[in-house]
Amino acid sequence: MSPVVKLKKPSANRRRLGKVNVPKVTLAHGGGGKAMRDLIDDVFVSVFDNDTLAPLEDQARFELANLAQLGDRLAFTTDSYVVHPLEFPGGDIGKIAVCGTVNDLAVGGAKPLYLSCSVIIEEGVEVETLRKIAASMAKAARQAGVEIVTGDTKVVDKGACDKLFINTAGIGMIREGLTLGADLAQPGDAILVNGLLGDHGATILNARGDMALSTPIESDCASLNDLIDEMIEAAPNLRFIRDATRGGVATVLNEIALASDVGIEIIENQVPIREEVKGFCEILGLDPLYLANEGKLVCVVPQAEADAILRAMHAHPLGEGSAAIGHVIENRPGRVVMQTVFGGQRIVDMLVGEQLPRIC
Repeated sequence: MSPVVKLKKPSANRRRLGKVNVPKVTLAHGGGGKAMRDLIDDVFVSVFDNDTLAPLEDQARFELANLAQLGDRLAFTTDSYVVHPLEFPGGDIGKIAVCGTVNDLAVGGAKPLYLSCSVIIEEGVEVETLRKIAASMAKAARQAGVEIVTGDTKVVDKGACDKLFINTAGIGMIREGLTLGADLAQPGDAILVNGLLGDHGATILNARGDMALSTPIESDCASLNDLIDEMIEAAPNLRFIRDATRGGVATVLNEIALASDVGIEIIENQVPIREEVKGFCEILGLDPLYLANEGKLVCVVPQAEADAILRAMHAHPLGEGSAAIGHVIENRPGRVVMQTVFGGQRIVDMLVGEQLPRIC
């Protein structure tokens, strides 16, 4: 678990937090006055509670000397989350916001440390819904070993957004001497994933109720930084890691092929996909390689270190289903090709457009 830098001792004189006494958010909660302060205190500050956030300044402040002890480069990322529905089997928009930002830092070799949380709330949203989502964010942050230290709250007219949008930014420190990148793949390298693919995309589409299916699928939403720590330890020459979110594994593989000017070959019967997801995709005419994931990564590693990293991944709860799905080749630079179960080949292109709506 990534360490959290502690900047100062807990204050003995914490102020009394405000409380919201109405069931739904109103425009007054975005007006900058007492109603807004009460909403921020009640919903967010009470559960994100930490010493860096407590002063509620317009910025979080850090000791550079403490950060420098964890690495020699700062990693900074941001993302916005607009998933519908807000809650779904295996997670909610708050959990995704934390896990997604933690993962964007971790796949670059950084130890995630701090997150921001900015929310755009539609007038009329139930305050209890906000409390549940904020509590989910706080839990996900604790599990990932990060702190939510600053943020912003806006309330917009009914109809101006769909209930709740969340933006998170994150910072972390990259380990000294570690460089990962999509342009570093070399012929002969192995391509690995950490488990079953497509669960999140299938879950969201199912949860929307558009197809009225009863298939029991849950999102794989999870923070991968602890798993990635184990992977880096096991394979010091690891080339590349990326979480396979929008566009799925197929898009990540195409990004590698283009950036490194190499070909990539994957083996269909080695790609781990849940039978329920395969059936779901067959019914709807979808390709699971393009389905979104929120707890799955793709990595490229020298063949000599493939067995060692697979053992480390299998030993971790988030990597029990890890598999080698293919390798990097010299032929067909910029192309991804799948060896099918029928003995033929098919080109796996990058996703054009959006296969599923509002998956993160």
